[in-house]
Amino acid sequence: MGITKFRDREDAALRLASVLDPYRSQHPLVLGIPRGGVPMARIIADRLGGDLDVILVRKLGAPGNPELAIGAVDEHGTVMLNRMAGWEGVDDDYVRRETRRQQELMHERRRTYSAGHASHPVRGRTVIVVDDGLATGATMISALRALRAQHPARLVCAVPVAAAESLAQVRSHADETVCLLTPSPFHAVGMYYQQFQAVEDADVTAALQDPGNGSGPHAGMNRRAVRIPANGVELDGDLVVPQSPLGLVIFAHGSGSSRHSVRNRQVAEELQRHGIATLLMDLLTAEEDADRSARFDIRLLTGRLAAALYFAGEDPEVGSLPKGLFGASTGAAAALAVAASHAESIDAVVSRGGRPDLAGTKLLSDVVTPTLLIVGGADPQVLELNRMAQALIGNRAELVVVPGATHLFEEPGTLESAAEQAAQWFVRWFRDRTQQDAQHSRS
Repeated sequence: MGITKFRDREDAALRLASVLDPYRSQHPLVLGIPRGGVPMARIIADRLGGDLDVILVRKLGAPGNPELAIGAVDEHGTVMLNRMAGWEGVDDDYVRRETRRQQELMHERRRTYSAGHASHPVRGRTVIVVDDGLATGATMISALRALRAQHPARLVCAVPVAAAESLAQVRSHADETVCLLTPSPFHAVGMYYQQFQAVEDADVTAALQDPGNGSGPHAGMNRRAVRIPANGVELDGDLVVPQSPLGLVIFAHGSGSSRHSVRNRQVAEELQRHGIATLLMDLLTAEEDADRSARFDIRLLTGRLAAALYFAGEDPEVGSLPKGLFGASTGAAAALAVAASHAESIDAVVSRGGRPDLAGTKLLSDVVTPTLLIVGGADPQVLELNRMAQALIGNRAELVVVPGATHLFEEPGTLESAAEQAAQWFVRWFRDRTQQDAQHSRS
C-alpha cells in the first residue's frame, strides 16, 4: 500500500475499514482489544454498520519486564504461553500469580466497560477482532481462541501492523487475517505511528457508548450517516437525533482530529442525554488532512462549518431546530467565525480548550451569540487567550475554568465537568429561542 507509518490510530482504523468494506452487508460484530484497539474498533464498526464490543484478554508479562509478553490469558482463565515462557524466572508459580493478577484486572475492566449493557452474542456472527498492532501476537491468539469456542460464523483478525512471524502464527486461528504493514525487522508497535498516545479507560468507555439499540440511555435516538457538500467536496458526518430534540449542536473538532474524536463523542453523548441532537463531522477530507497546514487554515475550516450549518438548515428532521456550535482547539476559532457571520442562525456557542484567538480580533468583536468559553485551570497559555477573547466578545461571553484540567481535559472528571457545563449552556439558550419563537407566533 506504499505506507511505512500511520498518522495515528484513526488513520489506521480508516484504512482497515476500507479493506474490510465487503463485510458491511453482514452487520459484523467488531471487537476491540483494550485499550488501543477499542477506539479503532469504534471507527470500523461505524463504517461497516456493525455492532461494537470489547474482547478482554491480557498479556502475561515477563518477570521484571511487564511489557514483554510471555503469553496471554482470557477472561475464562485459559492461558497460552509462547516460547519465551522458558526464560529465567518463569515457572508454574509465577504463571499462576501473573494469571491471577491479570484476571482480577480483566474482571474490574469488564465492570467498568460493560456497565449498563450486556455483551453481544458471538454465535453465528461475523466477528472482526481489532488491535492497534501485533508484536508477539499472544494477546490476539488468546482472543481468537476464546471467540472460536463461542462458534462465530466467521472470525477475522484486523490489525494495521504486525511482526511477520507473529502474523503467521495468528493466521491459523482466524478465517481471515487483514494486516496493512509487516515491516522487517519489526520494532515496537508504536514506532509505526507518527502519533501513538496512551489510551485510557475513559477513552475506552466513551468509545464503547452504543448510539442506540432500543434500550438504555440512547433509546429512541435516530442515528444516521450524512454526506455534507462543501465547495466541491463531500464531508462525512454522524447525525444523532433524540426524541423531541431541544436543538442541534454541530461539532468542530481540533487540528489532527475528526468526527471520531473520543472526547467530542463523549460531550455529544452528554448533550444527547439532555435532549439535544448532535452532528459530528469531518472538517477536512483524508487527503486534505495529510497537509498539516490545512488543519490550521481557519478560513477553510470556517467555510466547511458554514456548509454544515446550511446542510442542517435544509434537513427535514433538524432544519427548524435552534442551532449551536461546539468547537475544540482550532475548531473553536471556526465556530466563532461562523457565529460572527451567521448570527441569525446560531443561538449558542461553546468552546472547550479553544483557540479563539485564531479567529482574529475583528471577528471576535463581531460575535453577538451567547458564548461559553471552557478552559482548563492547568492550561495557562490557552486560559489567557480565552480571557482576551472574552473581553473582545463582551458581555455575551462567559468563561468557565475547570480546576486541574490541562488542554485535552484528560484528568479524571474534568471532561465530564466540561460536558455538563456545555449541555446546560445549550439547554438554556435553546429554550430561550423556543420561548421567543412562541411569543412571536402569538403576537
